[in-house]
Amino acid sequence: MSNETNHEAPKGRAIALLPIGVFLVLFLGMGIITGDFYKTPAIVAFLIALCVAFIQNRKLPFNEKLKVIAKGVGDENIITMCLIFLCAGAFSGAVTASGGVDSTVNLGLSVLPAPFAVMGLFIIACFISVSMGTSVGTVSALTLIAVEISNKTGFAMAVCVGAVVCGAMFGDNLSMISDTTIAAVKTQGCEMKDKFKENFLIVLPAAILTAVIFFLLTRNGNFEQAESYAYNIWKVIPYLFVLVGALIGINVFIVLIGGTIMALVVGVATGTFPLSDVFVAIGGGIINGEKIGGVMGMYDITVISIIVACIVSLVKEFGGIQFVLNLIRRLVKGPRGAEVGIASLALVVDACTANNTVAIVMAGPIAKEISDEYGVDPKRSASLLDIFSSVGQGLIPYGAQILTAAGLAAISPVEIIPYLCYPILMAISALIFILLRKRTKGVEQTK
Repeated sequence: MSNETNHEAPKGRAIALLPIGVFLVLFLGMGIITGDFYKTPAIVAFLIALCVAFIQNRKLPFNEKLKVIAKGVGDENIITMCLIFLCAGAFSGAVTASGGVDSTVNLGLSVLPAPFAVMGLFIIACFISVSMGTSVGTVSALTLIAVEISNKTGFAMAVCVGAVVCGAMFGDNLSMISDTTIAAVKTQGCEMKDKFKENFLIVLPAAILTAVIFFLLTRNGNFEQAESYAYNIWKVIPYLFVLVGALIGINVFIVLIGGTIMALVVGVATGTFPLSDVFVAIGGGIINGEKIGGVMGMYDITVISIIVACIVSLVKEFGGIQFVLNLIRRLVKGPRGAEVGIASLALVVDACTANNTVAIVMAGPIAKEISDEYGVDPKRSASLLDIFSSVGQGLIPYGAQILTAAGLAAISPVEIIPYLCYPILMAISALIFILLRKRTKGVEQTK
């Protein structure tokens, strides 16, 4: 593709990252200055950033830029993510209209003591995300339950939703069927079972601490059953189908579409809404009419995902991603430095792309070169790529997981971030693992 030698990395351009900087200034800066994070809707900030991306790189004709973004939007990961958003919106609309959310929450509150409700949400989300292989699907399936638990227990909405997002990120980098796991294993050339064992040992302490933190945050919950928590078991079935389907590893699309159909059948059969309103229920979930200020509905999130893909495509074409990769590679010194470099690489690229699968695919080849050069075990480099891309994805306010949770809960993404303790603890656990753990026997120290 080019005449560059193996010793010469392709040139990157720092200025190519300007569109991402513009977005961060507009979206986060305005919120900090005004104290109102609804002030600048995310979609407007992203559109302005896209305009900046189009203005850059004048050597590339406008028509060629359109081809670049079309290719980026057409990426399998982007299309899959958008379809999951729409399916999740349809499911949430159908299950809400049928009364499934109320019945599911009431059933849970009938048997689950208040101090364990939020911790239970986190643990359930962990199991679902490992089985389902998608953090977005997990967030979509459980956020409505988190909202109702918040409404009925008095716990802060952000705490309940944060528990779901934390649990979703647990499985995002562990699941055998997760895109991120597959991408990490393929780019680093290791066995999936070996990567799972390595990864699990790193994140388990963080998961246990997170469960304890959520218990401590909500241990003083003292709501009383002043009312009888009535529920209809038939209305709970769609949620049970989604949860059980996820646990046994059914494809996320089949789970969400099947759950939607079940919710519609139950809604009509129980007389909750007439047959003529089934499409209204689905459409309401996708469009999500209960929007507050800049908070997104599922339709808005889908559009934002497409715009982000356009921005990233142009940033990459102009050398922004390559600049980040080259910078981290120059800073690597020694085996442990190589591991920190791989971790930083995954974290920074994810912050730039807002998609951890895309981040791993982009950073994977460079991480492989670093691990080969400094004798890092492939299963360890794969684990670090997956973990730190999930750390980034679980903390950025413009990531799919937080945007989905915020959209379904009708709160600002920034409100959730203070309660996302799991990604932070996961990063700390991984860094301790890098600094203190003995290196794998038989792996060369350096060349």
